[in-house]
Amino acid sequence: MVTPWWSPANAMRTYDRIALVGETRTESAPRTEPTTGILPPYAVILHNDDVNDMEHVIRSLRRSVPSLSAERATEIMLEAHNHGRALVIVCPLELAELYQTRLQSCHLTATIEKA
Repeated sequence: MVTPWWSPANAMRTYDRIALVGETRTESAPRTEPTTGILPPYAVILHNDDVNDMEHVIRSLRRSVPSLSAERATEIMLEAHNHGRALVIVCPLELAELYQTRLQSCHLTATIEKA
């Protein structure tokens, strides 16, 4: 006689098979890089140019990087004007690329460097 699928004897055999499958273990390779969850920092650099006037640079900095105050944007503009380049912001790569693109769309010269 064949045992029906709903019988307790069949249920125990199925449970035993599931338990055997659940007990298998696999060895994972050790991780080589630590996963800290912190993205590496990148610096957005503004370069001096002789084309744009100072007001345009300040306005473009404030539009492109919303976290900048008017005073900080003025300091960045003056540093780029006097020294040839100025640090705008240090942030993760994706944000740095966004800020660089925004600054370039305002006809300013900006680059990204690893901080």
